[in-house]
Amino acid sequence: MSAHSRIPFVCGNWKLHHGREATGAQVRELVAGLPALRDRARIAVAPVVTCLAVAVEAAAGKLPIAAQNVHFAEKGAFTGEWSVGHLKELGVSYVIVGHSERRALFADNDETVAKKVRAVLDGGLLPIACIGETESQRENGKTKHVVTEEIEAILAAVRPDEADRLTLAYEPVWAIGTGKNASAQQAQEVHALIRSLLKKHFGTKAEVVCIQYGGSVKPDNVAILMAEPDVDGALVGGASLEAKSLLAIAQNAIR
Repeated sequence: MSAHSRIPFVCGNWKLHHGREATGAQVRELVAGLPALRDRARIAVAPVVTCLAVAVEAAAGKLPIAAQNVHFAEKGAFTGEWSVGHLKELGVSYVIVGHSERRALFADNDETVAKKVRAVLDGGLLPIACIGETESQRENGKTKHVVTEEIEAILAAVRPDEADRLTLAYEPVWAIGTGKNASAQQAQEVHALIRSLLKKHFGTKAEVVCIQYGGSVKPDNVAILMAEPDVDGALVGGASLEAKSLLAIAQNAIR
């Protein structure tokens, strides 16, 4: 499989934005815009957890809905958490795992991220597993080391026959919500590293894994990123809050 045979995959991460009414309206607008993509790009969206049911209903089976987080346990004394089983009951398709904000603010680490990836796969859902270095790590020449450690922890939890169910998202922490973004060359360098690590673990099946870029992605910069051979889509924050913008990103991501 060549890079250009991987259909671009764009996922909007709404973080702590949109209530029930806005979620339903934005999802319906996204669904209405899907025919224009003509199956040349895929879209998913991750609302606030309390709005997942509304989003699934509004999507009417036409747009995959993602959760922004999950616990690795199916049940137990974990106040404030939810399991893969709860998400599956709601009709969720994807789960974002290990987002940099979860790592920085809520103590997610390589071990818990790997456990969450495994739980998502075991539960029949699809993980979008995030990796990426901070600004200080990049400035100190540690990007390769950090990304390799994070990727290897994730891949240790994934069997080769599950390669087509895994999405990875490289999100340099210094480019998230800052207005900065990695240059296309910087993104490709890290994505190529990720692809090489995938090949060591999955062999030829590494080519089916979608590697998204995340970090201040907008309609006007996604095309240049997507022109790189190992950039297969985008995990989008602020620019995904309006359906019109997310659809434009998906349209411009088409190779």
